[in-house]
Amino acid sequence: MTPAIERWTSDDPHDARRALGATGLLRTFNDAGVLTAADVHVARRTADAAGEDDETVRLAVALAVRAVRQGSVCVDLGGFDDGGVPDSASVGAGADDTPLPWPAADGWLDRVAASPLAERSVVRADLGLLYLDRYWREERQVRDDLVARLASPAPAVDDALLEDSAARLFPGDAYAEQRAAALSTARRLTTVLTGGPGRGKTTTVAGLLALLAEQAEHAGRRRLRIALAAPTGKAATRLQEAVTDSLGAPPEAGRPEYTTDDRRRLAGLQAGTLHRLLGWRPGSSTRFRHDRCNRLPHDVVVVDETSMVSLTLMARLLEAVRPDARLVLVGDPDQLASVEAGAVLADLVAGLHEHDDGVVSALVTDHRSESEAITRLAAAIQDGDPEAVLAALTAGDGVVELVPSDDAAELAGLEDELTRHALDVRGLALAGNARGALAAADRHRLLCAHREGPWGAAHWNRLVERRLWEASGAYLGTAVGTEWYAGRPVLVTANDYSLGLSNGDTGVVVAEGENLRAHLGGGASFAVSRLGDVETLHAMTVHKSQGSQAEEVTVLLPDESSPLLTRELFYTAVTRARRRVRVVGTPEAVRTTVQRRARRASGLTRRLSQ
Repeated sequence: MTPAIERWTSDDPHDARRALGATGLLRTFNDAGVLTAADVHVARRTADAAGEDDETVRLAVALAVRAVRQGSVCVDLGGFDDGGVPDSASVGAGADDTPLPWPAADGWLDRVAASPLAERSVVRADLGLLYLDRYWREERQVRDDLVARLASPAPAVDDALLEDSAARLFPGDAYAEQRAAALSTARRLTTVLTGGPGRGKTTTVAGLLALLAEQAEHAGRRRLRIALAAPTGKAATRLQEAVTDSLGAPPEAGRPEYTTDDRRRLAGLQAGTLHRLLGWRPGSSTRFRHDRCNRLPHDVVVVDETSMVSLTLMARLLEAVRPDARLVLVGDPDQLASVEAGAVLADLVAGLHEHDDGVVSALVTDHRSESEAITRLAAAIQDGDPEAVLAALTAGDGVVELVPSDDAAELAGLEDELTRHALDVRGLALAGNARGALAAADRHRLLCAHREGPWGAAHWNRLVERRLWEASGAYLGTAVGTEWYAGRPVLVTANDYSLGLSNGDTGVVVAEGENLRAHLGGGASFAVSRLGDVETLHAMTVHKSQGSQAEEVTVLLPDESSPLLTRELFYTAVTRARRRVRVVGTPEAVRTTVQRRARRASGLTRRLSQ
């Protein structure tokens, strides 16, 4: 479980990442770009408070802080081997290639475990890994809560009715895989339902809910209380739309058949964010109104896009769900993990398979015939086969393609195409056509690995706006200096419960007479003066694209030296597209991206499989 470490570099002596007062090993590793000032300050202050002077212990604490900041929940000190890191040789040396003075791995964790910092529960040594106390507790809690749920009695069902209704809702061989998953889930308290895009996860969820609602009514119980949730507002909206579309689909031979009673039982289903479900509390990002002492009232809780759920949020969810309520965790373990610490879905899939073969249901059959080329590309990325990925990108099928990033003419053509798309959105927005503008904005997404730099989302947002201004022949805004203009695509970047806005919501600014209003995908609209935490969405990072889809996607890959290029990032970007994928990059960048895994240190898989 080697730590995936990248170094920062800067020529600015006043860079905020520099810990100017650091000494000893902390200073050495900060100067080398391994640690930031934040890592150093936490290690120094906690060590000073505990009376710990051992520099190797202080370094270990700083590395544990750094690991959490980079998405891991712990750090494997044994992965550092006397001056080198197996998966990242550059980390083993300073800026001048001089080997860094890494402590010998043998005995390092033992010294930390025997230190005053461990006695005071600042850090924890467990499973051969070093944790900050909070994440150690949360990982153990997640394991204990899941194991307790798996040991609980299975819910009672009428098997004959269940089988008959499943045959109606998942008819024939085409739905055999989804039917089996729904039947298994209906007979369990806890299920992890996995599958890539187009594998029928939400179709399975819709049919499952109809089965469970029918079972409750047949048993004479009250109407089933169902919660549909996702980590972001956009993902929640997509979940609700997918379930609603499945329930409302007109009768068709060989397709799921929902009765009037099915629709009556599930009428009014609403999806929301996990934070809203758990009960957001002002001033706290890690505690909610619903917890172990105030459980959620729902009989069934379905969470989509679980790959985006952090360890902390999963701990809060598990302690809030009633022990006798069904919990269905849905997602794609090959996607990028949460921006916060943890890779919970991937850990659950790996650990629960060994603990209980039935708790994980995997959907593998592709049901999107119009995107076979995208499916092949995604599968090659999952397999880690760079030559197969390049073959798919250069097959000339018109669905997926590779655009050389060093070809000036190709890049100019990309800028022209992005400008035309932005002008289409702007034209509809100026005409007051909110629905048309939203649909046009969702036709294409430009996805970037970086936020800053020449291949970053911020740079391309500025570039498209400049080209849009030049093509429009006038200043875009309604007043000098304003950032608001008709046709501006926007992304909400923070929850605003007073307005009902969720992080991840997207929309377009539309002209309504002399005023501008931001219309969001869910149907709500607001005067732009009421919106605070939003950013322009001509381009977005791959991380922020999770939970969303577009007709066409363009993926910008920086050169192969970027540490952000990973197989999971590439797979996530490609699978945002429904019909067409264009990758802008070099073959070398593609090969590097496919071969590099996003490694997050965690002990959850091992805990679950014990």
